[in-house]
Amino acid sequence: MEQLKKHPLIVGTVLLTLSGLISRTIGFVYRIYLSRLVGAEGMGIYQILNPVLAIAFSLTAAGYQTAISKLVAEKSAGQKSTSYSPLIAGILITLPLSLLCTWVLYVFSDFVASALLGAPSTAGMLRMLSFSIPFSSIHSCINGHFYGLKKAGYPAFAQIMEQITRVASVFVLSGLSLAQGHTPSVSCAVLGLVIGEFFSLLVSLLTFWYEYSKSPLSSTERGLPLRQLPLKGILSLALPITGNRIVLNLLGSVENVSIPSQLRLYGYDSSTALSIYGTFSGMALPFIFFPNALTGSIAVLLLPMVSEIKALGNYQELHKTIRKTLRYCLYMGIFFLCFFLLAGNLLGDLIFHSSLAGYFITTLSFICPFLYLDTTLSSILQGLDMTTGLFLINVSALGLRLLFLFLFVPQVGITGYLWGLLAGQVWTCGLYLLCLHRRLKHFGP
Repeated sequence: MEQLKKHPLIVGTVLLTLSGLISRTIGFVYRIYLSRLVGAEGMGIYQILNPVLAIAFSLTAAGYQTAISKLVAEKSAGQKSTSYSPLIAGILITLPLSLLCTWVLYVFSDFVASALLGAPSTAGMLRMLSFSIPFSSIHSCINGHFYGLKKAGYPAFAQIMEQITRVASVFVLSGLSLAQGHTPSVSCAVLGLVIGEFFSLLVSLLTFWYEYSKSPLSSTERGLPLRQLPLKGILSLALPITGNRIVLNLLGSVENVSIPSQLRLYGYDSSTALSIYGTFSGMALPFIFFPNALTGSIAVLLLPMVSEIKALGNYQELHKTIRKTLRYCLYMGIFFLCFFLLAGNLLGDLIFHSSLAGYFITTLSFICPFLYLDTTLSSILQGLDMTTGLFLINVSALGLRLLFLFLFVPQVGITGYLWGLLAGQVWTCGLYLLCLHRRLKHFGP
């Protein structure tokens, strides 16, 4: 038992999972409140903003968080001191990028809303969202530092505080709007998101300062000139991931924005199409992704752990860690497949008062084993330096989903897209396992 408590993957997973469950539970209450506040159509408008945030995050944060985590893990392997140079290098790159991204989104919000999202009314919301980008970028860099050190408690705490602040802000803003006799709009949720990101950054900075006070810069790093910071190392790791994420999110944006338009081709009017999309993405999908708090936590911590084990050449431990992790993720996926299949309709009616949400939850239950495995497999393969392979697999899976979206949704409705989601997850899982098998063969049994 004492050995389990000291194991960084177990301890970190427990911390991140608990924080994820708390955060997602708060998020569920929030989504129920929001769905009743703005309706299914309002949820559709809110969800259609997500692709813009996803692209901004891919450009300014995602790859750099991963690169910082990986470099910190490698530099700290077998060392007693903490390396801060990857974090400093990461922030020096991401901060200017995020400020530029904020300016571009703010200035061209009308074009993005009209030409790209097909929803001119979202321009003001995009301008509000633009201010969250620098907060999210710096926060992600600090998280990458802590994940590399396998100190998941700090990011876990920041995650909970971000969610609490976001939800509390929306409750207050919508309450003020109702008190003044106005109907709350989706803008309340957008402003709450920005406020949540800001407080999450504040918490991250405070926790980092606390950690730094216990383990300040070493004499080697204190006098390190700018040119000797691992800027090239960060960029060499981050740019392929960033490029991959941007391409994937651009394709994902096409996918998300096209769902309402393809539903209109099926015969729905714009309001009904947005309502169906809002029910699917804002109500049903969060249920399916809720258990992913566990596999997502494992995935975040597996990347630096796999990198460290690989750097130390302990391939027997690498095989053991991967086998155990995948086995438990598969068990969990099968359990939740059965649970959502049997209880999906009840959950939809009970929580959202929507039989359509129940239908979506029941149908989507079949992706659970593949979805939870894919999350973990992706992190393992990144730790084994298979970024290019991951990118090609994910692009092919997105292409498969888009094929279903454009071919079947106009003919059979949203069900055609659900078939595409299942086909994409099965395809991804199979190719991930094949790549992992081939990679591990190079490291012996």
